[in-house]
Amino acid sequence: MSSGKSVRIAVLFEPGKKAQPVWFELNNRQHRIKQSTYHWQDMVGERQLLHYAVTDGEALYELVFDPADQSWTINSQRTE
Repeated sequence: MSSGKSVRIAVLFEPGKKAQPVWFELNNRQHRIKQSTYHWQDMVGERQLLHYAVTDGEALYELVFDPADQSWTINSQRTE
């Protein structure tokens, strides 16, 4: 399980493609994702986590999806 802050997120799922985050809410503000710069997966114990590095044009964020409980979290944020 991820140790980041839980977030509400909109994701586009298309057949044959990876999930594409579209926007997320952080601190009562909606951030539209302009670009997904990188994605990867890892294992924490028995759980597979899917990571997405995204930018809203102002900062870089790491969004993490846990398929086991269908939750999204933000692990980090960096101003560009």
